[in-house]
Amino acid sequence: MKVLSASQLRQADAYTIAHEPIASVDLMERAASSFVACMEQQGLLREVNSFEVYAGPGNNGGDGLAIARLLAGRGMNVTVLLLPAEKYSADYLVNLQRLQELPPDQLTITDVPQNVLLARKQDGARILIDALYGTGLKKPLEGIAAEWIRHINRQACMVLAVDIPSGLFADIPVQEGAEVVRATQTFTFQLPKLTFFFADPAPYVGLFQVLDIGLDQSFIESLPSFYTYVDNTVAAELLTPRAKFSHKGDYGHALLVAGAKGKMGAAVLAVQACLRSGAGLVSAQIPGCGYDIMQTAAPEAMVFADETPDSIAASIHLDAFSAVGVGPGIGLDKQTGNVLKLLIQQSGNPMVIDADALNLLAQNKTWISFLPKGSILTPHPKEFERLCGMKGSSFNRFEWQKEFSIKHGVYVVLKGAHTAISCPGGEVYFNASGNPGMAKGGSGDVLTGIITGLLAQGYVPAEAAILGVYLHGLAGDLAARELSMEAMTAGDIVYALGRAYNELRNRDKDY
Repeated sequence: MKVLSASQLRQADAYTIAHEPIASVDLMERAASSFVACMEQQGLLREVNSFEVYAGPGNNGGDGLAIARLLAGRGMNVTVLLLPAEKYSADYLVNLQRLQELPPDQLTITDVPQNVLLARKQDGARILIDALYGTGLKKPLEGIAAEWIRHINRQACMVLAVDIPSGLFADIPVQEGAEVVRATQTFTFQLPKLTFFFADPAPYVGLFQVLDIGLDQSFIESLPSFYTYVDNTVAAELLTPRAKFSHKGDYGHALLVAGAKGKMGAAVLAVQACLRSGAGLVSAQIPGCGYDIMQTAAPEAMVFADETPDSIAASIHLDAFSAVGVGPGIGLDKQTGNVLKLLIQQSGNPMVIDADALNLLAQNKTWISFLPKGSILTPHPKEFERLCGMKGSSFNRFEWQKEFSIKHGVYVVLKGAHTAISCPGGEVYFNASGNPGMAKGGSGDVLTGIITGLLAQGYVPAEAAILGVYLHGLAGDLAARELSMEAMTAGDIVYALGRAYNELRNRDKDY
Protein backbone atom coordinates (compact mmCIF):
# COMPACT_ATOMS: atom_id res chain seq x y z
CA MET A 1 0.00 0.00 0.00
CA LYS A 2 1.50 3.31 -1.06
CA VAL A 3 1.95 6.21 1.33
CA LEU A 4 1.29 9.50 -0.46
CA SER A 5 1.71 13.12 0.54
CA ALA A 6 -1.29 15.31 1.34
CA SER A 7 -0.97 17.08 -2.01
CA GLN A 8 -0.86 13.76 -3.88
CA LEU A 9 -3.99 12.60 -2.07
CA ARG A 10 -5.75 15.77 -3.21
CA GLN A 11 -4.66 14.95 -6.76
CA ALA A 12 -6.15 11.45 -6.38
CA ASP A 13 -9.40 13.01 -5.14
CA ALA A 14 -9.52 15.37 -8.12
CA TYR A 15 -8.68 12.65 -10.64
CA THR A 16 -11.38 10.33 -9.27
CA ILE A 17 -13.95 13.12 -9.34
CA ALA A 18 -13.09 13.93 -12.97
CA HIS A 19 -12.70 10.40 -14.34
CA GLU A 20 -15.09 8.12 -12.43
CA PRO A 21 -16.89 10.52 -12.76
CA ILE A 22 -18.40 11.45 -9.39
CA ALA A 23 -19.41 14.76 -7.86
CA SER A 24 -17.13 15.86 -5.05
CA VAL A 25 -20.04 15.99 -2.62
CA ASP A 26 -20.92 12.40 -3.53
CA LEU A 27 -17.33 11.32 -2.89
CA MET A 28 -17.67 13.01 0.49
CA GLU A 29 -20.85 10.99 1.07
CA ARG A 30 -18.93 7.81 0.22
CA ALA A 31 -16.26 8.71 2.78
CA ALA A 32 -18.87 9.47 5.44
CA SER A 33 -20.64 6.18 4.75
CA SER A 34 -17.40 4.23 5.13
CA PHE A 35 -16.73 6.04 8.41
CA VAL A 36 -20.12 5.15 9.87
CA ALA A 37 -19.86 1.58 8.55
CA CYS A 38 -16.53 1.20 10.37
CA MET A 39 -18.12 2.46 13.57
CA GLU A 40 -20.87 -0.11 13.13
CA GLN A 41 -18.39 -2.93 12.48
CA GLN A 42 -16.62 -2.08 15.74
CA GLY A 43 -19.90 -2.21 17.63
CA LEU A 44 -19.76 1.47 18.58
CA LEU A 45 -23.33 2.15 17.47
CA ARG A 46 -24.56 -0.55 19.84
CA GLU A 47 -22.53 0.65 22.80
CA VAL A 48 -23.27 4.39 22.52
CA ASN A 49 -26.15 6.43 21.09
CA SER A 50 -24.92 9.93 21.91
CA PHE A 51 -22.50 11.70 19.56
CA GLU A 52 -20.96 15.16 19.34
CA VAL A 53 -19.59 16.16 15.94
CA TYR A 54 -17.13 19.08 15.83
CA ALA A 55 -17.14 20.42 12.27
CA GLY A 56 -14.65 22.87 10.82
CA PRO A 57 -15.28 25.09 7.78
CA GLY A 58 -13.56 22.96 5.12
CA ASN A 59 -14.08 19.58 3.51
CA ASN A 60 -13.08 17.75 6.69
CA GLY A 61 -15.95 19.56 8.35
CA GLY A 62 -18.16 18.60 5.41
CA ASP A 63 -17.26 14.96 6.08
CA GLY A 64 -18.28 15.50 9.69
CA LEU A 65 -21.66 16.99 8.71
CA ALA A 66 -22.39 14.04 6.43
CA ILE A 67 -21.41 11.63 9.23
CA ALA A 68 -23.71 13.50 11.63
CA ARG A 69 -26.63 13.20 9.20
CA LEU A 70 -26.05 9.48 8.69
CA LEU A 71 -25.88 8.91 12.46
CA ALA A 72 -29.07 10.92 13.00
CA GLY A 73 -30.75 8.86 10.30
CA ARG A 74 -29.95 5.76 12.35
CA GLY A 75 -31.76 7.18 15.35
CA MET A 76 -28.70 8.35 17.25
CA ASN A 77 -28.68 11.40 19.51
CA VAL A 78 -26.41 13.82 17.64
CA THR A 79 -25.14 17.26 18.56
CA VAL A 80 -23.26 19.18 15.86
CA LEU A 81 -20.97 22.05 16.80
CA LEU A 82 -20.05 24.34 13.89
CA LEU A 83 -16.75 26.18 14.17
CA PRO A 84 -17.35 29.82 13.16
CA ALA A 85 -15.34 30.97 10.14
CA GLU A 86 -15.33 33.68 7.48
CA LYS A 87 -15.37 31.20 4.61
CA TYR A 88 -16.73 27.67 4.10
CA SER A 89 -16.10 25.10 1.38
CA ALA A 90 -18.85 24.47 -1.17
CA ASP A 91 -19.34 20.82 -0.12
CA TYR A 92 -19.50 21.87 3.53
CA LEU A 93 -22.39 24.22 2.69
CA VAL A 94 -24.22 21.49 0.73
CA ASN A 95 -23.94 19.08 3.66
CA LEU A 96 -24.96 21.76 6.13
CA GLN A 97 -28.13 22.39 4.12
CA ARG A 98 -28.87 18.66 4.01
CA LEU A 99 -28.38 18.48 7.76
CA GLN A 100 -30.67 21.42 8.41
CA GLU A 101 -33.42 19.71 6.41
CA LEU A 102 -33.69 16.95 9.01
CA PRO A 103 -36.48 17.21 11.60
CA PRO A 104 -35.26 19.28 14.59
CA ASP A 105 -35.94 16.44 17.03
CA GLN A 106 -33.27 14.28 15.33
CA LEU A 107 -30.27 16.43 16.18
CA THR A 108 -29.02 19.68 17.70
CA ILE A 109 -26.98 22.13 15.63
CA THR A 110 -25.17 25.10 17.10
CA ASP A 111 -22.83 27.58 15.41
CA VAL A 112 -22.35 29.76 18.49
CA PRO A 113 -19.29 29.01 20.65
CA GLN A 114 -20.57 28.24 24.13
CA ASN A 115 -18.07 29.38 26.74
CA VAL A 116 -19.70 27.27 29.42
CA LEU A 117 -19.50 24.18 27.21
CA LEU A 118 -15.88 24.81 26.30
CA ALA A 119 -14.82 25.53 29.88
CA ARG A 120 -16.03 22.37 31.59
CA LYS A 121 -15.18 18.71 31.35
CA GLN A 122 -18.11 16.44 30.60
CA ASP A 123 -18.33 12.74 31.33
CA GLY A 124 -20.81 10.21 30.07
CA ALA A 125 -21.40 7.52 27.49
CA ARG A 126 -20.83 9.49 24.30
CA ILE A 127 -18.42 9.68 21.41
CA LEU A 128 -16.82 12.85 20.07
CA ILE A 129 -16.09 13.05 16.35
CA ASP A 130 -13.30 15.40 15.35
CA ALA A 131 -13.92 16.89 11.89
CA LEU A 132 -12.41 20.32 12.46
CA TYR A 133 -9.44 20.25 10.08
CA GLY A 134 -7.95 17.67 7.70
CA THR A 135 -4.84 17.24 5.61
CA GLY A 136 -5.15 20.70 4.06
CA LEU A 137 -3.96 22.36 7.28
CA LYS A 138 -0.93 24.59 6.64
CA LYS A 139 -0.12 26.12 10.04
CA PRO A 140 -0.74 25.47 13.75
CA LEU A 141 -4.24 26.24 14.95
CA GLU A 142 -4.89 29.22 17.19
CA GLY A 143 -7.77 31.25 18.54
CA ILE A 144 -11.15 29.62 18.88
CA ALA A 145 -10.06 26.53 16.90
CA ALA A 146 -7.30 25.91 19.46
CA GLU A 147 -9.84 26.47 22.26
CA TRP A 148 -12.14 23.86 20.78
CA ILE A 149 -9.27 21.36 20.57
CA ARG A 150 -8.40 21.98 24.22
CA HIS A 151 -12.05 21.37 25.07
CA ILE A 152 -12.12 18.09 23.12
CA ASN A 153 -8.94 16.93 24.84
CA ARG A 154 -10.45 17.59 28.29
CA GLN A 155 -13.35 15.22 27.70
CA ALA A 156 -13.36 11.79 29.32
CA CYS A 157 -14.78 9.87 26.41
CA MET A 158 -13.81 8.25 23.10
CA VAL A 159 -12.68 10.60 20.34
CA LEU A 160 -12.76 9.53 16.69
CA ALA A 161 -10.78 11.61 14.19
CA VAL A 162 -12.02 11.96 10.62
CA ASP A 163 -9.07 11.20 8.29
CA ILE A 164 -6.46 12.87 10.55
CA PRO A 165 -6.59 14.45 14.03
CA SER A 166 -7.17 18.20 13.79
CA GLY A 167 -3.95 20.18 14.19
CA LEU A 168 -1.71 17.34 12.99
CA PHE A 169 0.17 17.65 9.70
CA ALA A 170 0.21 14.70 7.31
CA ASP A 171 3.84 14.97 6.15
CA ILE A 172 5.81 17.10 8.61
CA PRO A 173 6.28 17.15 12.40
CA VAL A 174 3.89 19.12 14.54
CA GLN A 175 5.39 22.18 16.21
CA GLU A 176 6.12 22.00 19.91
CA GLY A 177 3.23 23.44 21.92
CA ALA A 178 0.74 23.25 19.03
CA GLU A 179 -2.83 22.23 19.84
CA VAL A 180 -3.71 18.83 18.36
CA VAL A 181 -6.71 16.60 19.02
CA ARG A 182 -5.81 13.47 20.99
CA ALA A 183 -7.89 10.86 19.21
CA THR A 184 -8.70 7.42 20.54
CA GLN A 185 -8.90 6.20 16.96
CA THR A 186 -8.34 7.75 13.56
CA PHE A 187 -10.38 6.49 10.60
CA THR A 188 -8.27 7.62 7.66
CA PHE A 189 -9.41 7.64 4.05
CA GLN A 190 -7.87 5.49 1.29
CA LEU A 191 -4.22 5.51 2.42
CA PRO A 192 -2.33 6.02 5.70
CA LYS A 193 -0.58 9.33 6.29
CA LEU A 194 3.20 9.44 6.81
CA THR A 195 2.86 10.99 10.26
CA PHE A 196 0.98 7.93 11.55
CA PHE A 197 4.17 5.85 11.57
CA PHE A 198 6.15 7.88 14.11
CA ALA A 199 6.25 7.76 17.89
CA ASP A 200 5.94 11.50 18.54
CA PRO A 201 2.47 11.94 16.93
CA ALA A 202 1.20 8.60 18.30
CA PRO A 203 -0.65 10.15 21.30
CA TYR A 204 -2.72 12.17 18.84
CA VAL A 205 -3.42 9.45 16.26
CA GLY A 206 -4.33 6.62 18.62
CA LEU A 207 -5.12 3.47 16.68
CA PHE A 208 -5.66 4.09 12.99
CA GLN A 209 -7.70 2.23 10.42
CA VAL A 210 -7.56 2.76 6.66
CA LEU A 211 -10.96 3.02 4.93
CA ASP A 212 -11.23 2.45 1.18
CA ILE A 213 -13.35 5.22 -0.35
CA GLY A 214 -12.85 4.17 -3.96
CA LEU A 215 -10.23 6.62 -5.19
CA ASP A 216 -8.90 5.68 -8.62
CA GLN A 217 -6.36 2.92 -7.98
CA SER A 218 -4.60 3.15 -11.34
CA PHE A 219 -3.97 6.86 -10.76
CA ILE A 220 -2.67 6.18 -7.25
CA GLU A 221 -0.27 3.58 -8.67
CA SER A 222 0.98 6.14 -11.21
CA LEU A 223 2.00 8.63 -8.52
CA PRO A 224 5.64 8.51 -7.42
CA SER A 225 6.29 7.61 -3.80
CA PHE A 226 9.30 6.36 -1.87
CA TYR A 227 7.09 5.07 0.94
CA THR A 228 5.12 1.83 1.25
CA TYR A 229 2.94 0.44 4.03
CA VAL A 230 3.58 -3.31 4.22
CA ASP A 231 0.34 -5.18 4.92
CA ASN A 232 -0.37 -8.89 4.38
CA THR A 233 -0.94 -8.39 0.64
CA VAL A 234 2.47 -6.79 0.11
CA ALA A 235 4.23 -9.37 2.31
CA ALA A 236 2.49 -12.37 0.72
CA GLU A 237 3.67 -11.32 -2.74
CA LEU A 238 7.28 -11.72 -1.55
CA LEU A 239 6.92 -15.36 -0.51
CA THR A 240 8.50 -17.86 -2.89
CA PRO A 241 7.16 -21.44 -3.19
CA ARG A 242 9.31 -24.44 -2.29
CA ALA A 243 9.85 -26.78 -5.24
CA LYS A 244 8.68 -30.40 -4.96
CA PHE A 245 12.10 -31.92 -5.72
CA SER A 246 14.16 -29.41 -3.75
CA HIS A 247 16.59 -30.40 -0.99
CA LYS A 248 18.22 -28.69 1.97
CA GLY A 249 21.05 -27.38 -0.17
CA ASP A 250 18.54 -25.33 -2.16
CA TYR A 251 17.62 -23.30 0.91
CA GLY A 252 21.01 -22.08 1.95
CA HIS A 253 23.35 -22.38 4.89
CA ALA A 254 22.98 -19.67 7.52
CA LEU A 255 25.54 -18.83 10.19
CA LEU A 256 24.63 -17.05 13.42
CA VAL A 257 27.52 -15.52 15.34
CA ALA A 258 25.97 -15.03 18.75
CA GLY A 259 26.22 -15.38 22.49
CA ALA A 260 28.55 -14.73 25.41
CA LYS A 261 28.60 -15.85 29.02
CA GLY A 262 25.25 -14.99 30.56
CA LYS A 263 23.73 -14.16 27.16
CA MET A 264 23.33 -17.55 25.54
CA GLY A 265 19.57 -17.08 25.51
CA ALA A 266 19.98 -14.48 22.75
CA ALA A 267 21.96 -16.95 20.66
CA VAL A 268 19.41 -19.73 21.20
CA LEU A 269 16.49 -17.50 20.17
CA ALA A 270 18.27 -16.31 17.03
CA VAL A 271 19.20 -19.85 15.99
CA GLN A 272 15.73 -21.25 16.69
CA ALA A 273 14.15 -18.45 14.67
CA CYS A 274 16.58 -19.03 11.81
CA LEU A 275 15.67 -22.72 11.76
CA ARG A 276 11.95 -21.92 11.64
CA SER A 277 12.43 -19.30 8.93
CA GLY A 278 13.06 -22.10 6.42
CA ALA A 279 16.85 -22.13 6.01
CA GLY A 280 18.18 -25.47 4.76
CA LEU A 281 21.13 -25.56 7.15
CA VAL A 282 21.86 -23.46 10.22
CA SER A 283 25.17 -23.20 12.07
CA ALA A 284 26.04 -21.28 15.20
CA GLN A 285 29.40 -19.78 16.16
CA ILE A 286 29.25 -19.39 19.95
CA PRO A 287 31.55 -19.14 22.98
CA GLY A 288 32.74 -22.36 24.57
CA CYS A 289 30.41 -22.01 27.55
CA GLY A 290 27.36 -22.32 25.30
CA TYR A 291 28.06 -25.62 23.57
CA ASP A 292 25.82 -27.86 25.69
CA ILE A 293 23.13 -25.20 25.83
CA MET A 294 22.91 -24.80 22.07
CA GLN A 295 23.12 -28.52 21.25
CA THR A 296 20.25 -29.13 23.67
CA ALA A 297 18.06 -26.16 22.73
CA ALA A 298 18.55 -26.42 18.95
CA PRO A 299 19.60 -29.97 18.00
CA GLU A 300 18.96 -29.22 14.31
CA ALA A 301 21.76 -26.66 14.26
CA MET A 302 25.48 -27.34 13.82
CA VAL A 303 27.59 -25.75 16.52
CA PHE A 304 31.10 -24.29 16.37
CA ALA A 305 32.22 -23.59 19.93
CA ASP A 306 35.03 -21.11 20.49
CA GLU A 307 38.00 -22.21 22.56
CA THR A 308 37.53 -19.03 24.56
CA PRO A 309 34.88 -19.99 27.15
CA ASP A 310 33.11 -16.68 27.76
CA SER A 311 33.11 -14.86 24.41
CA ILE A 312 33.77 -15.25 20.70
CA ALA A 313 37.39 -14.65 19.84
CA ALA A 314 38.38 -17.04 17.04
CA SER A 315 38.39 -15.99 13.40
CA ILE A 316 35.57 -17.39 11.27
CA HIS A 317 35.84 -18.86 7.78
CA LEU A 318 32.83 -17.83 5.70
CA ASP A 319 33.24 -19.95 2.57
CA ALA A 320 30.55 -22.50 3.51
CA PHE A 321 27.80 -19.99 4.33
CA SER A 322 25.26 -18.23 2.14
CA ALA A 323 24.30 -15.71 4.84
CA VAL A 324 25.73 -14.52 8.15
CA GLY A 325 23.96 -12.85 11.06
CA VAL A 326 26.04 -11.39 13.88
CA GLY A 327 25.36 -9.63 17.15
CA PRO A 328 22.77 -11.24 19.47
CA GLY A 329 24.32 -11.46 22.92
CA ILE A 330 27.98 -11.29 21.78
CA GLY A 331 28.97 -8.58 24.26
CA LEU A 332 31.52 -5.81 23.79
CA ASP A 333 34.75 -7.73 24.46
CA LYS A 334 37.73 -6.35 22.51
CA GLN A 335 38.51 -9.75 20.96
CA THR A 336 34.90 -10.09 19.84
CA GLY A 337 35.20 -6.65 18.26
CA ASN A 338 38.20 -7.85 16.29
CA VAL A 339 36.19 -10.86 15.06
CA LEU A 340 33.43 -8.50 13.91
CA LYS A 341 35.92 -6.28 12.10
CA LEU A 342 37.36 -9.26 10.21
CA LEU A 343 33.87 -10.54 9.34
CA ILE A 344 32.93 -7.18 7.87
CA GLN A 345 36.15 -6.91 5.89
CA GLN A 346 36.17 -10.49 4.61
CA SER A 347 32.51 -11.02 3.78
CA GLY A 348 31.68 -10.57 0.13
CA ASN A 349 27.95 -10.95 0.76
CA PRO A 350 25.40 -8.87 2.68
CA MET A 351 25.30 -9.58 6.41
CA VAL A 352 22.68 -9.10 9.13
CA ILE A 353 24.06 -6.96 11.96
CA ASP A 354 22.24 -6.55 15.26
CA ALA A 355 22.52 -5.80 18.97
CA ASP A 356 26.09 -5.75 20.34
CA ALA A 357 27.52 -5.86 16.82
CA LEU A 358 25.81 -2.51 16.26
CA ASN A 359 27.18 -1.19 19.55
CA LEU A 360 30.68 -2.27 18.51
CA LEU A 361 30.18 -0.45 15.20
CA ALA A 362 29.07 2.64 17.12
CA GLN A 363 32.34 2.48 19.11
CA ASN A 364 34.35 2.04 15.91
CA LYS A 365 32.57 4.16 13.31
CA THR A 366 35.36 3.82 10.74
CA TRP A 367 34.30 0.18 10.34
CA ILE A 368 30.96 1.26 8.89
CA SER A 369 32.57 2.09 5.56
CA PHE A 370 33.70 -1.56 5.26
CA LEU A 371 30.18 -3.00 5.58
CA PRO A 372 29.31 -5.22 2.61
CA LYS A 373 26.89 -3.40 0.34
CA GLY A 374 23.33 -4.54 0.88
CA SER A 375 23.91 -5.53 4.50
CA ILE A 376 20.93 -5.31 6.86
CA LEU A 377 21.29 -3.45 10.17
CA THR A 378 18.52 -3.96 12.73
CA PRO A 379 18.83 -1.29 15.47
CA HIS A 380 16.28 -0.10 17.97
CA PRO A 381 16.10 3.72 18.24
CA LYS A 382 18.80 4.11 20.90
CA GLU A 383 21.19 1.80 19.03
CA PHE A 384 20.62 3.83 15.89
CA GLU A 385 21.27 7.10 17.71
CA ARG A 386 24.57 5.70 18.97
CA LEU A 387 25.40 4.53 15.45
CA CYS A 388 24.72 7.84 13.73
CA GLY A 389 25.83 9.98 16.67
CA MET A 390 22.72 12.16 16.80
CA LYS A 391 19.60 12.50 18.93
CA GLY A 392 16.26 14.04 18.06
CA SER A 393 12.59 13.51 17.35
CA SER A 394 11.25 10.48 15.53
CA PHE A 395 10.97 12.62 12.38
CA ASN A 396 14.65 13.64 12.71
CA ARG A 397 15.63 10.01 13.20
CA PHE A 398 13.69 9.07 10.09
CA GLU A 399 15.66 11.56 7.98
CA TRP A 400 18.98 10.35 9.42
CA GLN A 401 17.96 6.75 8.76
CA LYS A 402 17.30 7.45 5.08
CA GLU A 403 20.59 9.32 4.75
CA PHE A 404 22.50 6.49 6.47
CA SER A 405 21.11 3.86 4.08
CA ILE A 406 21.87 5.94 1.00
CA LYS A 407 25.36 6.95 2.15
CA HIS A 408 26.52 3.46 3.17
CA GLY A 409 24.53 1.33 0.72
CA VAL A 410 22.83 -0.68 3.47
CA TYR A 411 19.34 -1.49 4.68
CA VAL A 412 18.37 -0.17 8.11
CA VAL A 413 15.56 -1.92 9.95
CA LEU A 414 14.68 0.67 12.59
CA LYS A 415 12.57 -1.26 15.06
CA GLY A 416 9.39 0.20 16.52
CA ALA A 417 5.61 0.05 16.45
CA HIS A 418 5.75 0.47 12.66
CA THR A 419 9.28 -0.77 11.99
CA ALA A 420 10.79 1.29 9.16
CA ILE A 421 13.02 -0.41 6.59
CA SER A 422 15.13 2.10 4.68
CA CYS A 423 16.86 1.11 1.44
CA PRO A 424 19.99 2.34 -0.37
CA GLY A 425 17.79 3.81 -3.10
CA GLY A 426 15.87 6.00 -0.64
CA GLU A 427 12.74 3.83 -0.40
CA VAL A 428 11.21 3.17 3.02
CA TYR A 429 8.81 0.38 3.99
CA PHE A 430 6.67 0.72 7.12
CA ASN A 431 5.46 -2.49 8.74
CA ALA A 432 1.82 -3.13 9.65
CA SER A 433 2.17 -6.22 11.86
CA GLY A 434 3.21 -6.57 15.49
CA ASN A 435 2.04 -5.39 18.90
CA PRO A 436 3.34 -3.99 22.22
CA GLY A 437 3.59 -7.51 23.66
CA MET A 438 6.74 -7.88 21.59
CA ALA A 439 8.48 -5.15 23.59
CA LYS A 440 10.47 -7.67 25.57
CA GLY A 441 14.04 -8.96 25.70
CA GLY A 442 14.84 -11.43 22.96
CA SER A 443 12.37 -10.22 20.35
CA GLY A 444 15.13 -8.53 18.36
CA ASP A 445 17.24 -11.69 18.46
CA VAL A 446 14.33 -13.58 16.92
CA LEU A 447 14.10 -11.00 14.13
CA THR A 448 17.81 -11.36 13.39
CA GLY A 449 17.41 -15.12 13.04
CA ILE A 450 14.43 -14.78 10.71
CA ILE A 451 16.08 -12.26 8.39
CA THR A 452 19.34 -14.24 8.30
CA GLY A 453 17.40 -17.39 7.41
CA LEU A 454 15.55 -15.64 4.58
CA LEU A 455 18.78 -14.16 3.26
CA ALA A 456 20.33 -17.64 3.26
CA GLN A 457 17.41 -18.99 1.22
CA GLY A 458 18.13 -16.60 -1.61
CA TYR A 459 15.82 -13.69 -0.86
CA VAL A 460 17.52 -10.45 -1.87
CA PRO A 461 18.25 -8.14 1.08
CA ALA A 462 15.22 -5.89 0.57
CA GLU A 463 12.87 -8.88 0.42
CA ALA A 464 14.52 -10.58 3.39
CA ALA A 465 14.19 -7.45 5.51
CA ILE A 466 10.60 -6.59 4.52
CA LEU A 467 9.26 -10.15 4.69
CA GLY A 468 11.25 -10.96 7.83
CA VAL A 469 9.90 -7.95 9.69
CA TYR A 470 6.32 -8.70 8.64
CA LEU A 471 6.54 -12.39 9.58
CA HIS A 472 8.11 -11.47 12.91
CA GLY A 473 5.25 -9.08 13.69
CA LEU A 474 2.59 -11.50 12.47
CA ALA A 475 4.00 -14.28 14.65
CA GLY A 476 3.92 -11.82 17.53
CA ASP A 477 0.27 -11.05 16.81
CA LEU A 478 -0.59 -14.75 16.79
CA ALA A 479 1.30 -15.31 20.04
CA ALA A 480 -0.49 -12.37 21.68
CA ARG A 481 -3.85 -13.63 20.47
CA GLU A 482 -3.23 -16.95 22.18
CA LEU A 483 -1.30 -15.89 25.30
CA SER A 484 -1.96 -12.14 25.73
CA MET A 485 0.52 -9.33 25.14
CA GLU A 486 1.53 -9.42 28.78
CA ALA A 487 2.29 -13.16 29.01
CA MET A 488 3.88 -13.80 25.61
CA THR A 489 7.67 -14.08 25.38
CA ALA A 490 10.21 -13.88 22.58
CA GLY A 491 10.26 -17.67 22.45
CA ASP A 492 6.54 -17.65 21.76
CA ILE A 493 7.23 -15.57 18.63
CA VAL A 494 9.55 -18.34 17.41
CA TYR A 495 6.94 -21.03 17.97
CA ALA A 496 4.25 -18.96 16.21
CA LEU A 497 6.32 -18.58 13.04
CA GLY A 498 4.82 -21.69 11.43
CA ARG A 499 1.31 -20.34 11.87
CA ALA A 500 2.47 -16.96 10.56
CA TYR A 501 3.74 -18.60 7.36
CA ASN A 502 0.47 -20.50 6.97
CA GLU A 503 -1.63 -17.39 7.54
CA LEU A 504 0.38 -15.39 5.04
CA ARG A 505 0.29 -18.10 2.36
CA ASN A 506 -3.44 -18.69 2.90
CA ARG A 507 -4.56 -15.21 3.91
CA ASP A 508 -8.01 -15.66 2.39
CA LYS A 509 -8.71 -18.76 4.47
CA ASP A 510 -9.94 -18.89 8.04
CA TYR A 511 -7.67 -20.16 10.81
